[in-house]
Amino acid sequence: MRVFNQINLQNVKGDLFGGVTAAVIALPMALAFGVASGAGAEAGLYGAVLIGLFAALFGGTPTLISEPTGPMTVVFTAVIATMMAANPENGMAMAFTTVMLTGIFQLTFGALKLGRYVTMMPYTVISGFMSGIGFILIIIQLPPLLGYASPPGGVLGSLTALPGFFAEVKPAETTLGLLSLAILLLTPKRFRRFMPPQLLALVVGTLLAIFALPQLFDGDTYRAIGAVPGGLPSLHMPTFSAGQWQTIVINALVLALLGSIDALLTSVIADSLTRTQHNSDKELMGQGLGNLASGLFGGLPGAGATMGTVVNIQTGGRSALSGLTRAILLAVIVFGASGLVEPIPKAVLAGIAIKVGIDIIDWGFLRRAHKVSLRGALIMYGVIAMTVFVDLITAVGIGLFVANVLTIRRLADLQSEGVRVLGLPDSSEGLTCPNASQEERRILRDPSNGVVLLCLSGPLIFGAAKAVTRQQNDLLSARSLVVDLSDVPHLGVTTSLAVEGVIREALHHGCRVYLAGLQEQPRKRFENLGLAKVMPAENWIDSRADALKRAVSERAGQGAGQRIDSSPGTQRG
Repeated sequence: MRVFNQINLQNVKGDLFGGVTAAVIALPMALAFGVASGAGAEAGLYGAVLIGLFAALFGGTPTLISEPTGPMTVVFTAVIATMMAANPENGMAMAFTTVMLTGIFQLTFGALKLGRYVTMMPYTVISGFMSGIGFILIIIQLPPLLGYASPPGGVLGSLTALPGFFAEVKPAETTLGLLSLAILLLTPKRFRRFMPPQLLALVVGTLLAIFALPQLFDGDTYRAIGAVPGGLPSLHMPTFSAGQWQTIVINALVLALLGSIDALLTSVIADSLTRTQHNSDKELMGQGLGNLASGLFGGLPGAGATMGTVVNIQTGGRSALSGLTRAILLAVIVFGASGLVEPIPKAVLAGIAIKVGIDIIDWGFLRRAHKVSLRGALIMYGVIAMTVFVDLITAVGIGLFVANVLTIRRLADLQSEGVRVLGLPDSSEGLTCPNASQEERRILRDPSNGVVLLCLSGPLIFGAAKAVTRQQNDLLSARSLVVDLSDVPHLGVTTSLAVEGVIREALHHGCRVYLAGLQEQPRKRFENLGLAKVMPAENWIDSRADALKRAVSERAGQGAGQRIDSSPGTQRG
């Protein structure tokens, strides 16, 4: 595996232009997320530089743009609130320690090659918690939009305080916030190619606040970002508290999973736009290094950003050079021109953050979920409610549990259809096994043969075990039992044990048993279960047709019955 990401000079112009455009979009977003999190604008800027730099250098998706994102900011905001409430003196340091541990978890995911599994979650759960995060971002940014600092207590605190804030709206700041939101919502698509609406809202809102606000609102002032530390960021050493270490680990794991899912889903989007294939495990390593570095220097956690990635590709970016260009340009702004961001109004940044929240919500699926699946829709609505009003961990945990239980139930129903019994007097006339020949059907329709066929098909995991066990009593009336596994490429442990139980019970009652059409995996599984010791080798037959003919030719009662305690020598008729 190569260490560095794909960096080449074959598309310098496109990569440079893509990187510059992505940096222009990243600046207002980083400022908005830094202020929204409570860690300060500089934390958003540091995160944008460091995560973007390390992910571009060491990641596995050449065109991916990584930076602080809305979902990661929402979770990190809750982390800061929890840590500061528990330990006001070291709370912020412990929050940044959580970001470092997030990076270590992601590095571990990459080293263990878990990239392919990270995104294997039900869409209803992913859609639910992403939409829930969008609603959270909107709710907690409404107070700053109205001219007030976000109250403590997260979503519930903001909802409780909003009636009072609406009653005493600060017109100057509310105007700035609504203006920025209007620019983001109403900028024509044709104009977006030349000027990102986020930057336009930032510039227009700031200029209006500096030059026109006092005249329009009788000298009203506004809350600005204020001084942003210039130069290199200070190092934050890991800080743990005996009472908070468990919370740090859990929050870091949540951030790591959320960031990994966000990044890898964005990598899939990048692949579809560039017709390339990303390396999931390498991307997790790059994301992990980025978050580790960001936490060490007091930056926000981040992930692959869909908006920045798409804009980068659409404006010509094709290699990791575009991501490096973006990171270097932002670093120049942070370390050399930080004074330019001081007068930016917080209300403008609140408008930008609210627009991000609106974009995160999965409106398309929200409108159609009940038409696609009522159960899926209920899962999604439940995850949204728990994400907003409880916490993300509970929401995802309960959502995954319910979704998986319903999926298992559905799989069990489907796999039950692959378990069929033919040859019994009450067997359905229309029931048959795949590709059954006329001779096979004739044998099974003749009750005098005493031959019963247990026909299994498809990969059978534990969902089929119950269906197999249900047939056990009916199969005891047979004189000869053929177990057909011709169409079973994989046999799970639970179903293997169920089939073994049927076979051993039939042998115990003097029924001849034949195993037909065993493929490699099922054969090995039955051999490991010890069936070769109770069934003679000649009763392991390659095809179903041969097994049925053999069962007819060896009439029940022509020899000693096959009992489970008989030796192989006495089991032959």
